[in-house]
Amino acid sequence: MKQPEKSRKKTARYQIVKDFILDRIHSGALQAGMKVESEAELVAALNVSRMTVNRAIRELTAMGLLERIQGKGTFVLHKKPQAPLFEIQPIDQIIQSRGGNHSCNIHLLNKEKAKPALASKMELAPYSTVFHAIIQHNENDIPIQLADRYINPKIAPNLLDQDFTKSTISEYLIAQSPFTAVEHVVEAMLPDPWVCDLLKINDSEPCLVLYRRTWVEETIATYSTFYHPGSRYTLQGSFKPAAPGGITVT
Repeated sequence: MKQPEKSRKKTARYQIVKDFILDRIHSGALQAGMKVESEAELVAALNVSRMTVNRAIRELTAMGLLERIQGKGTFVLHKKPQAPLFEIQPIDQIIQSRGGNHSCNIHLLNKEKAKPALASKMELAPYSTVFHAIIQHNENDIPIQLADRYINPKIAPNLLDQDFTKSTISEYLIAQSPFTAVEHVVEAMLPDPWVCDLLKINDSEPCLVLYRRTWVEETIATYSTFYHPGSRYTLQGSFKPAAPGGITVT
């Protein structure tokens, strides 16, 4: 695992660490989702300082090749999943279409009174009853989406009785009452600490945040906020002119 001394003199020490990790990735010894050796193991194997290893890992992370997950270690990064921007596709289907394994953690599923700001967004009377769900979605045990949803009980009165570890809320709602209109707004932001904790990211990593409202006929069915770690996720969409004065979104 150690390089010849002659080579070491010509190469910056942090580059030696980078090359070692890159060689293992390119050879297939480290594949997407696999854990990289710990900093202590790399220090011992390559006879460099911990500061040198830390720099190498930081640079490979900035290049989008590695990812540090709090409490777990450093992993080879999967190619960023792309989610459709102009349509609703359940997150488990997106993950499974790439051959990944979907799992979720349900952090909240109950009914609440809608405060005035939320009630206004959902066109409800203040303090009307709404269902509230906060669910963390994982790909191969790595969090890639935190879904914070408010649902109008008129659209899905039995929602709280469902087991959403077996199917997603999107799948259930579409089966109950297919949406007739969707509004999407996207922004990049530094999330609140509770979001960082659930997504296992540090507080300096921005998230792609998708705000979604859906309608069933004239009724607003849901108001949702989806948080995606910027290093793990992209949103994509395209459109083409349908006819003069109109747009078809695909």
